Amino acid sequence: MSDSTTIKWAREQDGVVVLTLDDPKQRANTMNADYIASMAATVERLEAEKDEIAGVVVMSAKKTFFAGGDLHDLLAVKADEAAEFAEFVRGAKAQLRRLETLGVPVVAAIAGSALGGGLEIALATHRRIVVDDSAIALGLPEVTLGLLPGGGGVTRTVRMLGVVQALTRLLLEGKPLRPRQALELGLVDELVADGDALLAAAKAWIAANPQAAQPWDVKGHRIPGGSPSDRQLAQILPTLPSNLRKSLKGASYPAPLNIMAAAVEGAQVDFDSAIEIEGRYMVDLATGQVAKNMIQAFFFDMQRVNGARDRPDGIDRFRARKLVVLGAGMMGAAIAYVCAKAGIEVVLKDVTLEAAERGKQYSARVLEREVARKRRTQADAEAILARILATDDPAAADGADTVIEAVFEDPDLKRRVFAEILPHLAGDALLASNTSTLPITGLAEGVPRPADFIGLHFFSPVDRMPLLEIVLGRETSDTALYRSLDLAKQIAKTPIVVKDSRGFFTSRLITSFMNEALATLLEGVAPASIEQASLQAGYPAPVLQLSDEVNLTLMRDIGELNKHALQSAGGAWYEHPAYRVLGRMIDDHGRPGKLGGAGFYDYVDGRRSGLWKGLAEAFPSVSEPSTVDLNELIERMLVVEAIEAVKCVDEGVIESVADANVGSLLGIGFPGWTGGVLQYINGYIGRDRPDRRGPAGFVERARELSDKHGERFDPPASLVRRAQRGELYSDENGSASAPSTSEHTARGAGC
Repeated sequence: MSDSTTIKWAREQDGVVVLTLDDPKQRANTMNADYIASMAATVERLEAEKDEIAGVVVMSAKKTFFAGGDLHDLLAVKADEAAEFAEFVRGAKAQLRRLETLGVPVVAAIAGSALGGGLEIALATHRRIVVDDSAIALGLPEVTLGLLPGGGGVTRTVRMLGVVQALTRLLLEGKPLRPRQALELGLVDELVADGDALLAAAKAWIAANPQAAQPWDVKGHRIPGGSPSDRQLAQILPTLPSNLRKSLKGASYPAPLNIMAAAVEGAQVDFDSAIEIEGRYMVDLATGQVAKNMIQAFFFDMQRVNGARDRPDGIDRFRARKLVVLGAGMMGAAIAYVCAKAGIEVVLKDVTLEAAERGKQYSARVLEREVARKRRTQADAEAILARILATDDPAAADGADTVIEAVFEDPDLKRRVFAEILPHLAGDALLASNTSTLPITGLAEGVPRPADFIGLHFFSPVDRMPLLEIVLGRETSDTALYRSLDLAKQIAKTPIVVKDSRGFFTSRLITSFMNEALATLLEGVAPASIEQASLQAGYPAPVLQLSDEVNLTLMRDIGELNKHALQSAGGAWYEHPAYRVLGRMIDDHGRPGKLGGAGFYDYVDGRRSGLWKGLAEAFPSVSEPSTVDLNELIERMLVVEAIEAVKCVDEGVIESVADANVGSLLGIGFPGWTGGVLQYINGYIGRDRPDRRGPAGFVERARELSDKHGERFDPPASLVRRAQRGELYSDENGSASAPSTSEHTARGAGC
């Protein structure tokens, strides 16, 4: 084979051929054109020499076993290339089929993670042996990128595990398994202590099983749990689609539906027919826009936001060792927990020792639940709790290298707590505020070292929400920025970086979403329809419920602060119709939200008990819920958020397209199928007019909504110009810049 091969061949004295996956052009092995060519040559040689071969071991020279399909290639494939792509998929699967029917035992010896296509290669062997290392991940995560395992993963796991187990444990959620979990499930066959033991274990099994074959190639094989025509499985199967519909809530996620269809249909036919069915469903997804959106956001954009971010030379890596949290309320207590969990010594400071101890109890309760669920040992939990010092004494902060303020949104209070703690910190300590609305530049004026001052906006619940919004003040230094990025990595948060403004980025977007939903109440849209539209759009919670939880009084107060700030700066204030709704709810009906025990929903003992029946009288519906245009409601919510994101780009609040997309997805629940707020514009397809596409189609739809519902839908001039030039939002050519559509496609970015 040529020097460019991605598979190295070594035949040993015992007749075992060791195939080492090693793409010389990439850090990880992927199922690209070079792999396909190499595997074709490898299989042909194996077939030609099989009479002289005792067995085959497939290994990897990379840190990971195999990374899966090449996502650049998947982004590049277009709808009119479906037939060509289908042939590519068919060819890749045919190679694996030839490998598993070679007539000699084939073993996958896995010393690193095998996800997606990597696991599919392993599934096409007769035995999977894995190093018992909890850092190794095994699974089929394609659904999280809007795809399905198209290399035989659906077909083989169904035949190995059964329809229900394959769907519920592997395919529909895409969660990776650790080696011991995979062994328990039956996905792998054997664990060894380390990489050095892999080859010996593989050879021992080959010697003991010279006639190895796949179970589904043995006459009389039955799928575990039966086929869909069997009575027992036939009784279970109808519950799967209903459960899936319930979990999706009507949102536009085609991958789980295609996976379920491929699994059930494939279980009713022979293996080769099942493989073909799987391929057709894969091509349907790969050529669609949703997969391209999700690949862009959850792979490429995530890589960018977690990357080096042009770190200058001379800024050393930072690792927090002693961190002070000011304020032991809900946010402060949770911040203390995630920092202590990351191994940092935490001082949790409040006005009284009693308040600080209450804050520490938050960590105790979380850890108690984790121990009860066997996610953590008691010893580990005790060690984490011991790292948190609850105190009312500022001297306990002596020598701390980081402080995060998490007190009430009162600038004077924030200045006072910083003034009290500053004398006790290290001279170059990172100074951070967890404010979600107050401008960082103004808060930094209250400290003697504004260059070290930065915003670290956590999201509630802090221990579950993955995003950290890092906010730069006017004088924030590069050192403070990169220290904050290092801290984000240390505490396992995904960072986005934004410039200072009232509301920053995420708060501005979520406010526009909630305001739009509230405005529809004035138009006579039934509350149930509003909730249904937000769920079908793909938001994680119904919007009126979310508004209650955010607090209607807080929403109005923030609006008043924004109004005052804008008018003080000489700007014109747009009175959003949502403020009339807030006024009626708070002033006329005394319903300020969940915290006040009454909002759009009724509450009993703090628990939601249903939509407030008085809504029908307070905001009379002009039509039955069944006649409401849900598609238009959905688009209004999505479009208004995307327009607000464009305004943030125009104002320099956010400079990275990846940050905008990831921030909207992880911070405020913008629907995952869109790929994020700016990718939604890039990949826009009109719900009622699928011929409307991309920025030009988005602009056309926004103008329609503006004519009908108001100037808040006016597309910004920068977006109109971008649409006229045929440009997409991309970081490829710099901050929030975009190549032309033709250049974009030519490079294989695809969405």
